[in-house]
Amino acid sequence: MSVTAPQGFAAAGVAAGLKSTGKPDVAVVVNRGPLKAGAAVFTSNRAKANPILWSEVAVRDGVVEAVVLNSGGANCFTGSFGFQTTHQTAERAAELLGVSAGDVLVCSTGLIGTGDEVFRAKVLEGTTRAIAGLTPDGGEAASLAIMTTDSRPKRTVVHGDGWSIGGMAKGAGMLAPGLATMLVVLTTDAVLTAEEADAHLRAATRVSFDRLDSDGCMSTNDQVTLMVSGASGVTPDPDAFAKALREACTSLATQLQGDAEGASHDITIEVTGAASEEDAVEVGRSVARNNLFKAAVFGNDPNWGRVLAAIGTTHAAFDPYDVDVSMNGVRVCTKGGPDRPREEVDLTPRATHVGIDLKAGDACATIWTNDLTHDYVHENSAYSS
Repeated sequence: MSVTAPQGFAAAGVAAGLKSTGKPDVAVVVNRGPLKAGAAVFTSNRAKANPILWSEVAVRDGVVEAVVLNSGGANCFTGSFGFQTTHQTAERAAELLGVSAGDVLVCSTGLIGTGDEVFRAKVLEGTTRAIAGLTPDGGEAASLAIMTTDSRPKRTVVHGDGWSIGGMAKGAGMLAPGLATMLVVLTTDAVLTAEEADAHLRAATRVSFDRLDSDGCMSTNDQVTLMVSGASGVTPDPDAFAKALREACTSLATQLQGDAEGASHDITIEVTGAASEEDAVEVGRSVARNNLFKAAVFGNDPNWGRVLAAIGTTHAAFDPYDVDVSMNGVRVCTKGGPDRPREEVDLTPRATHVGIDLKAGDACATIWTNDLTHDYVHENSAYSS
């Protein structure tokens, strides 16, 4: 269950002292080939961290030899010094691996504004030690090293016909579209071109990570990278690979949802009967970002009125007085009015399903979110200390 499950990859995770706990905080994932293709998608936040600015350029040639990741500091809004830290990290990895620095992607996660000289020294030293400790079994250690407020690592493996996909992710807060603070590395030993990898990755993230909206807060550091080794020698059926990659990304996205900071409910918002997929996404996201609705779910209150109030703020095509809403299988609202008694709805399970039928077409979409809890407020008020 790791990024080193597919053939052709090695990884490591080490403790470089970035975390006050002394836990692992620098990871490296290396593509041993024979192919060195890769693709990446990044946060759409205009405020981008230095590793994002570097990696956006580095990935353009479709070659990804390695990814260096650190937790314990975002290296965002740390000025030109911070960008040079990212550059030096890629150069250090490239020198040790015998590759070009322009083919090394860099990821950082942690507090914005963290990235001084001490940070730089620890990241560089950690990169050196991680590369020295690379192993084909190092995926688990790498997944531990990228955690911040995560309570557990996120890993996945999907097997195809003679090929496989592996993945790891971190994220427990600032989970919102564009991507959902989230770092993801995916690996495959299937034979793909960089162009194919890019197309598959964008299609998969569109219906997985981009549908995760835990707290409506978009990170400055989000990056999802797909590395292709081709070590299996098998060229996959395009539809089969697309399905497998969607499965891997969805698995990681729902693991992120399940570990969201302070959450007591994992809420699946399924919108049907929409005039378009875009309408369905907009409606689902309006509910996912509505604090009144999220607070009601925390209180185990099936307050469907807050659902209608939320979707009424959208530009989607529907009649507010011809909408059905269900919660955990009980239709509490039909045609914009009350249906079954609220007492029939059991919201005590962590898994919560909200169904919204707009009755305006045949399109649908699913958005994942969480409730708003006291623990979420406490964790994010205390995090910087």
